[in-house]
Amino acid sequence: MPIYEFRCSACGHQFEELILGGAEVRVVRCPRCLNEGAEKLLSVFSSGRASTNSSSASGCAPSGSRFS
Repeated sequence: MPIYEFRCSACGHQFEELILGGAEVRVVRCPRCLNEGAEKLLSVFSSGRASTNSSSASGCAPSGSRFS
């Protein structure tokens, strides 16, 4: 079930919408102003692998390694 990102053309509010069952996105209503003119945005996707070590995400060597 993909989650799509949208921006309302009336108020500029950005929001996400869960689309069930692979249904085609047709009319999406803004949750803030209820306008039907929301545009689908290109979104950044995740690789599906989360890092639990914050130091590796910052480019630093893990503690206890020969590089620290």
